[in-house]
Amino acid sequence: MPKAEIATGEHSFEVVGIARVEGEGTLKLRITDGEVREARLSIFEAPRYFERILVGRTPNEAIDITARICGICPVAYQMGASMAFEHLFEVEIDPQVRALRKLFYWGEWIESHALHVYMLHAPDFLGYESAIAMARDHKPVVEQALKLKRTGNEIMKLIGGRAIHPISMRVGGFSRTPTTAQIEALREPLTEALTLAQATLKLVGAFKAPTFERDPLYVAIKHPIEYGLNEGRIVSTDGIDVPLWGWREAFHEEQHEGSNALHARLLDGRTYMLGPSARVTLNADQLHPLAAEALKSSGLAGQIARNPYWAIAARSVELIHASAAALDIVNSYEEPARPFTPWTPIAGETGWGSEAPRGICWHHYDVDEDGKILAAQIIAPTGQNQGMIEQDLAAFAPDVLSLPHAEATIRLEQLIRSYDPCISCATHFLKLEILRD
Repeated sequence: MPKAEIATGEHSFEVVGIARVEGEGTLKLRITDGEVREARLSIFEAPRYFERILVGRTPNEAIDITARICGICPVAYQMGASMAFEHLFEVEIDPQVRALRKLFYWGEWIESHALHVYMLHAPDFLGYESAIAMARDHKPVVEQALKLKRTGNEIMKLIGGRAIHPISMRVGGFSRTPTTAQIEALREPLTEALTLAQATLKLVGAFKAPTFERDPLYVAIKHPIEYGLNEGRIVSTDGIDVPLWGWREAFHEEQHEGSNALHARLLDGRTYMLGPSARVTLNADQLHPLAAEALKSSGLAGQIARNPYWAIAARSVELIHASAAALDIVNSYEEPARPFTPWTPIAGETGWGSEAPRGICWHHYDVDEDGKILAAQIIAPTGQNQGMIEQDLAAFAPDVLSLPHAEATIRLEQLIRSYDPCISCATHFLKLEILRD
């Protein structure tokens, strides 16, 4: 149990050493006359300089470098970079290469969602401090999680060359593509993954989530005929509708005091929410039929739309979707005639977004006539969600501040974990400070 420190006068409570999210930060609540006046989630991670490292690099080098931004969702970064350059260079992608890219991406969703649902978030609902502690009483549940994650990793390794920081993605396609026999070998593990994903939603549906409802502004990629992934338009629940290269038409980044991470806001300053809850709410009509039926049977669509704690159910629905969609690709796969489409660089400005497991990851590049990068901007999902996290914390905190300090802290941490924030690659995350005037 973390230690609590109580200061006199202006009361300050600190809880340190909280895990089960990626990165390190501090949550500070300022309370005056019993009301939360400020909730600040401050993110402190060492500068990584990826946008500066990309300057002077070629498009294919950029795809390889951006994979290093995240070990959990490298495909999202590679996909955004490659498709931004393909948009500028007007590259036509072979239909089977397009299908293979989607399979690659579904593999990332499976491994990331399984990791978060079971290892990072389920312990909150089942009353355990960690997945290791949970495994002592729920060994079959943890084994289920490991099987799901293993299947996602196998897909990424086969298509990308390795599961962490894949190396086969390039502008126009891949450096090499798997044989039909190699893809068909995924049929059995994906069939099992689909069954496990369906069981996951049933398990999660029995959880008891804290009572907390609000009506957030959701943002996601929407496609006319399929579940939004890496093609379509950026839309919102209040009418935003811009092309994938046009993120700047509706959003911007800004610096906030006390955080090394840039925040993103609408141009009018409002916060918004990305990720599974946003996608399921905006794109429920385009879920795979098996996922759509599971969502309907669960009766959780309303809770997903209004209660951030039920993001765990949205991820479970997307586990079903990703497994079923991946299995469909495997069953219809034909080896492409060539692994990539040749291309010719041109000078210009380009951008693209794709749906990382945590929400839209957006890239913008300026390139010269040789295709070398002059400037780069990469907008991660967590920087976009951070404002909404703080807004939720401020709204929810009054409901738990009367609880014992340890219990209140757990509830607030659980709320942050609902967003699956990818802050850095550290182990510990939350230092909770409550200031009472």
